Amino acid sequence: MGVSLSNKTRSRGRRTGGSYRPMADINVTPMVDVMLVLLIIFMVSAPLMTAGVPVDLPNSKAKAIQSQDNKPIELSVDKEGKVYLADTEIQKGGLVNILQGMMEGDEERRIYIRADKGIEYGTVMDVLGLLNSAGFRKVALISKPEN
Repeated sequence: MGVSLSNKTRSRGRRTGGSYRPMADINVTPMVDVMLVLLIIFMVSAPLMTAGVPVDLPNSKAKAIQSQDNKPIELSVDKEGKVYLADTEIQKGGLVNILQGMMEGDEERRIYIRADKGIEYGTVMDVLGLLNSAGFRKVALISKPEN
């Protein structure tokens, strides 16, 4: 707790009634320091949390997809052709059932596919074919912007 000094002075050795009063204000400097440190931590860690599977995306001149209220489902296909839903590896045979369970009642939800640029074209087409045969129509391929 802080202390506020008043302008009252002693007159002839007598105390003139409490020269020290407790201050009622809150000191926000330590709180601001902590918030700035947290802000820096989140700014550094936020780009690392976007996708858990490391994928080397191809370059493209395509326009960026406009963000919407509902978060899209992200599928990743790595160098070996393994399919991931977020960070979880999924067998291609069970992919459609899992996605149909996630999409129940939300027909407008998008599916984004992040595929490594080193894999064969046929591997990505297999995943697209599975999604198309299951009735998913809002599928997009993700790439890096070309400089």
